[in-house]
Amino acid sequence: MGHVLNCKEAAKVFLDNIKMESEKLREKGVNPLLAIVRVGKREDDIAYEKSILKNCEKVNITGQVHECDENIDMESFTKLIQGLNQDRFVHGILVFRPLPKHLDENVIKHIIDPNKDVDCMNPLNFARIFEGDLDGYLPCTPAAVMNIIKYFNIDVKGKKVVVLGRSMVVGKPLAMMLLKEDATVTICHSKTENLKEVVSSADIVAAAIGKAKFIGSDYIKKDAIVIDVGINVDDNGNLCGDVDFEAVKEKASLITPVPGGVGSVTTSVLLKNVINGAKRIHKS
Repeated sequence: MGHVLNCKEAAKVFLDNIKMESEKLREKGVNPLLAIVRVGKREDDIAYEKSILKNCEKVNITGQVHECDENIDMESFTKLIQGLNQDRFVHGILVFRPLPKHLDENVIKHIIDPNKDVDCMNPLNFARIFEGDLDGYLPCTPAAVMNIIKYFNIDVKGKKVVVLGRSMVVGKPLAMMLLKEDATVTICHSKTENLKEVVSSADIVAAAIGKAKFIGSDYIKKDAIVIDVGINVDDNGNLCGDVDFEAVKEKASLITPVPGGVGSVTTSVLLKNVINGAKRIHKS
């Protein structure tokens, strides 16, 4: 049976380090502040917001919620974002997505200040990743995967890594980050031919396709490392990943669980970005 990676332990270490950095900033008169912009009252948004605020409290970051009516017009929404851009006491801006269809995300992502773009929404921050520059803001979920890889001393250099999923949120930026660490990366997606054959040849599999328990044991070679990025709900209403955990854990050498895996580390990346934003704005 494979070893289940304790990502909650890793998240606690990351949060402890962020708290120390936050306290150093406060000693210099800088109070790290995250502005959360939520449109409407979607249950999953509110649950995510509560989780973020709870973690903000743990690390002495102020969480400031800007709740907008779900019918807010584009002009008013744009003014809100521009106001947060100009507020020097705001160090990070997080816009919950997806936005209602009448708010044009393709316009809004260009408006958000790249220096406060802690969720890596602005294309300027994405472009840096594809140029191999990982010193700026990184998308939270793929950065969480890389933090897990480094925390548990997983060697990716020269290894064959399959990333399942080609979204701009996870798959593509994760592939770029892995390439930076000298992994040999293959991106698979819904149109990939002989998918099972390709995935089962990998030393490391990162699953981010959004299909509950899609990856069974026949997709995984013996002693491969499996990182499950998916968050789904199974037929019984329970949270699960893209990987059939119970089937695959017998075959993998290392595996992340869902829940309690990549997701538990993702918020720490977001809060680290807020700290970096405070340092950048105040040159601390």
